[in-house]
Amino acid sequence: MKKVIIWTVAVLNIILIFMMLAVGYSGYLNPLSHPMWASLGLFFPLFLLANVCFVAFWCIFRWRMLWLPVLGFLLCFPPLRLYFPLNPPSSPPEGSIKVLSYNVMGFDSRHMEENEVNQIAEYVVESDADIVCLQESGKWGKWGQRIDSMLQARYPHYVATPHPGKSPDHLSVYSRFPVLSSEMIPFESNQNFSMAYVLNVNGERVLVVNNHLESNKLSYDDKDSFDLMTRGKLSNDSAKHETKHIFDKLAEALKKRAPQADAVAAYIQNYRDKGMSVIVCGDFNDSPLSYTHRKVCDGLTDCYVSSGNGPGFTYHQNRIYVRIDNIFCSDDWKPYACKVDTKVAQSDHYPVVCWLKKQPKR
Repeated sequence: MKKVIIWTVAVLNIILIFMMLAVGYSGYLNPLSHPMWASLGLFFPLFLLANVCFVAFWCIFRWRMLWLPVLGFLLCFPPLRLYFPLNPPSSPPEGSIKVLSYNVMGFDSRHMEENEVNQIAEYVVESDADIVCLQESGKWGKWGQRIDSMLQARYPHYVATPHPGKSPDHLSVYSRFPVLSSEMIPFESNQNFSMAYVLNVNGERVLVVNNHLESNKLSYDDKDSFDLMTRGKLSNDSAKHETKHIFDKLAEALKKRAPQADAVAAYIQNYRDKGMSVIVCGDFNDSPLSYTHRKVCDGLTDCYVSSGNGPGFTYHQNRIYVRIDNIFCSDDWKPYACKVDTKVAQSDHYPVVCWLKKQPKR
């Protein structure tokens, strides 16, 4: 009986490893052809946790089989590194510039009280960042002018752009460096868009791209249902229905986001072919293991993977925890001390901060 149990668990562990591989490398699938499979990267942590359980089982009951889950981790090292990087501490050297990317959720200005200081705007000002890329930066009502005054007093160079359609979405860049030009990257979306700016950074032209790619369109009810599901407060039938419903929405959004990622990647590559330095920021609405991340980051450095630590969740509401906000850079920059700053929680996203040091030309 003991042998049967051991071999059964071994087979289950092998199956799990194949599933880890499929999920970990799902970002290589074309979302237009395989939208469901391509969205599985969001669930990679669940498979990692299951493999950790197998580690515990083999340690207790048959330590000589420990090589099996360890092999699983080794085979999945690239996606594991993307999802859960570990790096030695690094202090930004002199001459580094600080970059901040933050989905500010309209500065949460709907909930401001009379004479209240907006904490999100205050955080941005006190961050002392040299380049700030904001998503969902539209402001409501009479508080907008006050927030604009706070930001513009700190940053002499800024561009705030509304979505060209009926969407309330805005993208903004605030900078200590002059903004030489700005333009929208063309792709189809009713609610989201990307902006490209050319900045004069210490005498050099640098392309800065600010993205807010296609939202997953999860409603407040969807998020509440997911919250209840993770707490085990839904019946089996309801949980199955909600799981399928959420998967369908994720897959549909991914099919829309893939061509957007292609368009942004092609735009960046065009400037890189001209030898221009590049910094890419924004809310990608997709996991580190996604097609979106892989496509836009192609040929660039993911600053968090290179210099951050841990999963670095940037979205944090309704028990949905995932890193969907990013800072990338071309190889003429070296990133230091990239982090997700959890000190300010008024938005449903946390800001991402990184220091970049220009490297000498090779």
